[in-house]
Amino acid sequence: MKYVVLLGDGMADYPSRQLGGKTPLECALTPFLDQIASEGTLGLVDTIPQGFTPGSDVANLSVLGYDPAETYTGRGPLEAASMGVHLGPDDIAYRCNLVTIGLQGTDQAFMDDFTAGHISSGEAREIILEFNKKLSSSQYQFYPGVGYRHLLVWRHAAGSPQTTPPHDIPGKTIAPFLPLGDCADDINALMRKTADILKDHPVNAARLADGKKQANSIWLWGQGRKPQIVPLTQKYDFKGGMISAVDLLNGLGINAGLKPLRVEGATGYIDTNYEGKANMALDALKFMDFVFLHLEAPDEMGHEGNAQGKISAIELFDEKIVGPIITNIGKMGDYRILVLSDHPTPIDVRTHVGDPSPFAVLSSRKEENLALARKFTEADAKASGILVSPGHLLMDKFIRDWSAFLGK
Repeated sequence: MKYVVLLGDGMADYPSRQLGGKTPLECALTPFLDQIASEGTLGLVDTIPQGFTPGSDVANLSVLGYDPAETYTGRGPLEAASMGVHLGPDDIAYRCNLVTIGLQGTDQAFMDDFTAGHISSGEAREIILEFNKKLSSSQYQFYPGVGYRHLLVWRHAAGSPQTTPPHDIPGKTIAPFLPLGDCADDINALMRKTADILKDHPVNAARLADGKKQANSIWLWGQGRKPQIVPLTQKYDFKGGMISAVDLLNGLGINAGLKPLRVEGATGYIDTNYEGKANMALDALKFMDFVFLHLEAPDEMGHEGNAQGKISAIELFDEKIVGPIITNIGKMGDYRILVLSDHPTPIDVRTHVGDPSPFAVLSSRKEENLALARKFTEADAKASGILVSPGHLLMDKFIRDWSAFLGK
């Protein structure tokens, strides 16, 4: 049996005023997602436990079958695993965004862009290396990642403040959301030091000349210590791989025992290499039992409030990833395909929310499908009457005994 998970990050949504009361999934042309929903089994999955902030870290822990209440320590240490950064028991890893702060240095300073205008990895690397040159010590080290997403490790950290994801506060005054509590003064001081370095940095001078947004600060958040996770590969005795452009998912995969499968041209944005991801998945399934393929683009479009961009990202996911997988996987014998959104990122809200999201499972074994002729939309998923809650139970049902879950 081959197991494939195809995840469109933040693909689910609310009915939008921009779309005449429809969701992007309802507006998008998605024949292959609809085929899985129609011929297979459609439902909702609740990936965000009560009391947790909605986010891809918590949601994808749930999707992979881990109870966040038992395993979640923060986003930073998951990304550290992907980047090959070792964490000692007393170290804390922070997600480090390069951001654009509007009206910087005033009481009205606000989060203008949590991606610094989607700064490129090459530009960002120059900046992060400059931070290390001027600020690194036995206590702090910076590590370059992808695009605007980077890492700070605080060795032998004395404590951990309360932090806020920058994508939760677009356009908002930053003062109420700066780190608070234990060791917050140290973290805020470090953020101010990086802002001083960025004032005259050559990367920002070039971006300003090109009419692009400048990376004029860092934003630290998502911190935590190294988690303790039992690998999926050990639990189910199989070989598996993770395909994603972002360090968070690759770090989750590494903790779950999945091999990161890197795809050239995968960007974590709408311009990613869709075909390359699908081809990598099909190639990997020749020698692996399990592949998890993650697409970041719908989530990024949701954060931007870009309705047409999100529809396009969903359609590209369907055409260039879901379609080729469905068309070719039958050559490899029995299979189950799980397609889902990890959480909604509504275009009218522009950040994550904790509502259940649609999922659908298609099995090569006809007796493992309900085949209720539904479409892959939020409304049809709700109408199915199927809700997996807590969401971390879905993976075990998907792999071990889907028929029993369906009552067959």
